[in-house]
Amino acid sequence: MRFMSDDFLLNNPTARMLYHEHAAKMPIIDYHCHIDPKQIWENRQFENITQIWLSGDHYKWRLMRANGVEELYITGDAPDRVKFQKFAETLPRAIGNPMVHWCHLELKNYFGWDGFLTGDTAQQVWDLCAKQLQTDPSLCARGIIDRSNVAMIGTTDDPCDDLRWHTKLMGDDSFSPKVCPTFRPDRALDIHKPGFIPYIHALGRIVGYELHTVADVRRALTQRLTYFAEHGCRAADHGMDYVPYRRAADAELDKLFARAMAGEAITAEESEAYRTELLLHCAREYARRGMVMQLHYSCLRNPNTRMFSVHGADRGYDSIAVTASAGPVAQILDALEQECALPRTILYSLNPVDNAFLDCIIGAFQNSEIPGKLQHGSAWWFNDTNSGMTEHLTSLANLGILGNFIGMLTDSRSLLSYTRHEYFRRILCHLLGTWVENGEYPSDRKLLGGLVEDICCNNARRYFSL
Repeated sequence: MRFMSDDFLLNNPTARMLYHEHAAKMPIIDYHCHIDPKQIWENRQFENITQIWLSGDHYKWRLMRANGVEELYITGDAPDRVKFQKFAETLPRAIGNPMVHWCHLELKNYFGWDGFLTGDTAQQVWDLCAKQLQTDPSLCARGIIDRSNVAMIGTTDDPCDDLRWHTKLMGDDSFSPKVCPTFRPDRALDIHKPGFIPYIHALGRIVGYELHTVADVRRALTQRLTYFAEHGCRAADHGMDYVPYRRAADAELDKLFARAMAGEAITAEESEAYRTELLLHCAREYARRGMVMQLHYSCLRNPNTRMFSVHGADRGYDSIAVTASAGPVAQILDALEQECALPRTILYSLNPVDNAFLDCIIGAFQNSEIPGKLQHGSAWWFNDTNSGMTEHLTSLANLGILGNFIGMLTDSRSLLSYTRHEYFRRILCHLLGTWVENGEYPSDRKLLGGLVEDICCNNARRYFSL
């Protein structure tokens, strides 16, 4: 069988019909990513494939390190052409890794190249991409988004951000995709992490008053959330090592907040109490505004402390974590439900062992507000593999309603990563097609086509009120 044919991953007739006639034509709702909105506003043009492929992509950096490549050629100041060569020499050894598929989908879809990238073909690919990047306007930032059929992008933004690029994009009638900010208040909640004190001071400057109490922090976050809502925000996102649940009164929280701001050490239990109360406050505000709350957890950040001291965060040194978050997740949801203040919520665990738990717990809190009010978020980061997505979809189908799932996201900093939606859609269609071919679901083209179109786009459009 030819590598990466038009029927890639579509191993039965029903799968091929579902993908080509339904999934492939649907717009992309990329509701969680890390694209810089400034790149979109300025319509950035890239000089070469390294700039758009390797710059900031920790997925690729991890592969190169695993292949023994020196850091000079990964995040160092080696020439772009040399960095690309090192990656091209690495990729063929990564058989079974989704990076092989993602990279070749990107080369095929955006540059028309359907060969196989190796050290020997690197020069050919480099020249082809360089020529097109420098001459083809559809390979600038906005052109890539348009040709990828993207309807909405949800960026990830700090409460202190002035959202200037979102403001400019909102007023630009020449660019139709929605670029919506996402409220990410982690730094205001992470009282136990370095940088908390200067961040609280920065947040105070943004809102125009000093933050002396937990009530002040709540007020500041509410004020910034209002500002975000005025700029098109549809969702918030919390990235947590684990989900805490420990209640405390404001008097107690004010004391530990004062100690933390004075530079004193606080205990893990105190940190959990502060984070729990601030998370619950934010969730109530999301519910009041009709916003979506996303909770990402079970990530072990920067276990390689020596490399963290050299390179800093988000450089490809993170890992899946094993956490005891099941109880706290249930308690957070229950506390909000008791107040009738549970927002639309997407739960993501980086640990795939949690799949069945998440599919069960969301079922305990669904209601008539919208089909699938609570969502088991798509397989992300270390799980957006063929097997990882299949396991996620199968678990959700077994224990819930797959037809209400809101589909894939890129979670990426690369503008070429929209092919991850294609990868997901092919896997989805193969899975559904297999069930049909096995006699496990009727071969009803109308029903099946509607399910695929909903999962790929329509459910997310409704969920985020687009």
